[in-house]
Amino acid sequence: MPRSEARVATDRPGRYAKQLAAHMGRKIEADWSDETGRGTLVFRIGTATLEAAPDALLLAVEGEAENLPDLEDVVGRHLVRFGTRDELVVAWRRDNGEAGHVHRNDEPAEG
Repeated sequence: MPRSEARVATDRPGRYAKQLAAHMGRKIEADWSDETGRGTLVFRIGTATLEAAPDALLLAVEGEAENLPDLEDVVGRHLVRFGTRDELVVAWRRDNGEAGHVHRNDEPAEG
């Protein structure tokens, strides 16, 4: 199955993964384990895995090739929204060597 991965630099990977799984779990099957530092999101068109590393949140999405852009978009867009303060950047890389979506908060700071 085609796959796309992203390594999101953060000193709070577990916090963001837990928040993402809780948020997405309102509409899809989602789980997160603080104990293992791993979680999954199950979409109709594919799956996402979340893994907390010491200095990054490791993301992977799998699905049919035509669905990878949508999977990258929904996971990346929501994560960046949660990580606005930390200026998270999600840059996807597909297993066929292509670059995927890049998500970052480009909104100007208020105040």
